[in-house]
Amino acid sequence: MNFPELETSRLMLTQLSGDDSQGLLDIFSDKSVTKFYDIDTYDSLGQSLKLIEFFNNRFIEGVGIRWGIRRKDTGKLIGTCGFNSWNQKMKNAGIGYELSSKHWGYGYATQALHKIIDSAFSDQLPFGELYRVQAETMLGNGASESVLKKLGFKEEGIRRASGYWKNEYHDLKCYGLLKPEFRVS
Repeated sequence: MNFPELETSRLMLTQLSGDDSQGLLDIFSDKSVTKFYDIDTYDSLGQSLKLIEFFNNRFIEGVGIRWGIRRKDTGKLIGTCGFNSWNQKMKNAGIGYELSSKHWGYGYATQALHKIIDSAFSDQLPFGELYRVQAETMLGNGASESVLKKLGFKEEGIRRASGYWKNEYHDLKCYGLLKPEFRVS
């Protein structure tokens, strides 16, 4: 199965490789990026390489897909996005994303997510039909909530203490987007 590479007006969405380990380290070594993330701040290339291997294995196993987000004008890796889980039987997937803090506020996350959701709802990805995309944010992550709302996600509630990382429990706000609700334009 070939990895589907995607493109927007400003971005290329490509498979991650070992060559991206320094770019990922640059992103995940920034405490402002990992503040609302379920991983600790990175301090080694080895951590980046393990993450790349994890993302690529999810694709090989047919249970998830994660793209590197690159600016078209520079080719620079500025983040990742994708479906962390893809349940073919239930026709739903969980979405995740992050961007380098240097690239916050320019609409890159919204543009990248719009493209992958459109591709999924249009049955252009190799894992079968998708009807629902869901997302979770930690309470207080207003920037991520704003991205999801721009894409048409609806807030569905808060799951109390449903996440545990960095030695504490986290309440997670749940969002959902159904295929008929998605705006293509």
